[in-house]
Amino acid sequence: MEKQESDHDGLHAMRHSLAHVLAQAVTKLRPGTKVALGPPIDYGCYYDFLFAEPLSEEDLPTIEKEMRKIIHQGQTFRVDTLSSDEAVAFWEARKEPFKVEMIQDLAKQGVHEVTHVVNLGPKGDETFVDLCRGGHVESTKAIPVDGFKIMSLAGAYWRGDEKREQLTRIYVAAFPSEKELQDYLTMLEEAKRRDHRKLGKELDLFMFSEDVGPGLPLWTPRGTVIADAIENLARETEAAAGYLRVRTPHIAKGRLYEKTGHLQHYKQSMFPPMKLAGEEGEYYLKPMNCPHHHQIFASQQRSYRDLPLRYAEYGHCYRYEDSGALFGLMRVRSLSMNDAHMYVTEEQFEEEFIGVLKMYLYYFELFDIKKYVMRLSLHDPKELGKKYVDNAALWLKTEEMVRSAMKHAKIAYTEVPNEAAFYGPKIDVEVWSAIGREFTLATNQVDFDVPAKLGLKYIDRDGSEKVPICIHRAPLSTHERLVGFLIEQFAGLFPLWLAPVQAAILPVADVHETAARAVEAELKTLGIRTSYLDSTDTLGKRIREGERLKIPYLLVIGDREVESKSLAVRNVSTKKQVTVSIEEFMEKTVADIRARKLMPSIG
Repeated sequence: MEKQESDHDGLHAMRHSLAHVLAQAVTKLRPGTKVALGPPIDYGCYYDFLFAEPLSEEDLPTIEKEMRKIIHQGQTFRVDTLSSDEAVAFWEARKEPFKVEMIQDLAKQGVHEVTHVVNLGPKGDETFVDLCRGGHVESTKAIPVDGFKIMSLAGAYWRGDEKREQLTRIYVAAFPSEKELQDYLTMLEEAKRRDHRKLGKELDLFMFSEDVGPGLPLWTPRGTVIADAIENLARETEAAAGYLRVRTPHIAKGRLYEKTGHLQHYKQSMFPPMKLAGEEGEYYLKPMNCPHHHQIFASQQRSYRDLPLRYAEYGHCYRYEDSGALFGLMRVRSLSMNDAHMYVTEEQFEEEFIGVLKMYLYYFELFDIKKYVMRLSLHDPKELGKKYVDNAALWLKTEEMVRSAMKHAKIAYTEVPNEAAFYGPKIDVEVWSAIGREFTLATNQVDFDVPAKLGLKYIDRDGSEKVPICIHRAPLSTHERLVGFLIEQFAGLFPLWLAPVQAAILPVADVHETAARAVEAELKTLGIRTSYLDSTDTLGKRIREGERLKIPYLLVIGDREVESKSLAVRNVSTKKQVTVSIEEFMEKTVADIRARKLMPSIG
């Protein structure tokens, strides 16, 4: 562990130092450029500049060349400490307004000393000065000259404020070696190939319409097949685990969200309220299902014998995400929640919480998710009464309850402060796709606050009234995010049970059409999703079309197949073609679909 932390610190220092090298190179090549800030990031660093004349992609190789020249000089770093007044005077003399503003803001926060990092050339001369807290390599020669590459240019408003200056941001990828850089660049190319937005359009899975609005996806018939298959999976799994399905409306009165605390803690993520003629109060599109489920629980008297009570719903929710944050299916405004709420006694909590975690692991196996991290998101005592419900004792108690459950389940986890839900701690699950892209996919949350606010109660064994604990869980995230993840995970070539079309039938010529249509009818009778590619195009062209659409099986029927009642089966995943009887194909395919196997049995 100590070595891992040291390696991480060293990489951070290298990327941090490279940001200074980038700024030095840019200001040397473009005198008069104003510098803003340039932090290290998870794959390198960036720096924001205000240029007198626009920068273009054609300028980047020249900047890279100058950066390598600086690195070869073996420049070192010196850190100086100045008072706020001295630092302001220093940067005002250099006509650097962004640095002056940052120092003045720090002074308003009570920070009256700032640090400067000074780049020293081979002869000890000062080559560049930046506002920085330190953390650098001893010499620029420690930065691998073949381990970095300028990736792109982007616009960025100063301080993220669209009313302020628009700066130019230069992104740099930086790694300890040329091989690691090349591996990263290869991953980026693969990520482009697997981009769910690109494949979603090519495979006709979903779309967006300017007339409908941003962040509001429309599912095509092919995409709806995938969403329905996932919902059917959830229904089966939840039925086996004792969940009861419910349905709730898309809107509710604002007073419901006032009672639950969502208007206080979540209003910025909710759509604006609606006023209805002849109605008192305001209505909101629901941002989540839990307030509605709580109403169902409260609709009748409950006993300890009724618990645990598990309500599940694929409810449609709406969240007013900032337009700049919208990203394909990963961040949308209209979402289908694979949601459930479990009302439990304190004694039942651990078993139920662990049951949800085991459901996660089952789903991960189905979707071939091999790398994941479970994060215990905790409260911050400083934020009680603001970001979090003001009940320190219950926070500490429920956080320890989650720790205990994780330990008894022998599931590894990491703790993350200040990321809990406003009503309790939670487990967030980070997963990595086949190409190493990270996603937050699932959540398992403890709610010790809202049930009491809404007066949810059950009669215990001794006849006393008690408030249940509520567990919020969404192990399959939303349809939108999960499908986006799976498109990238499988590069559009889904497991057989998820594929929009599971088999395509390709008669070699017109004379084989009758036999091919008979096979099509048999497959459809068995529930196998089938497409028919008739012989108006050449066989080669139809095979290429089936591969483009990533249909798992292409079934070619010619003279030999008609005579032997067989199929020439081309497995699009393995590129292998085998001949099997129609009966064998149907048996194995139906079995694979029912078992939700990752790989088809044939070919």
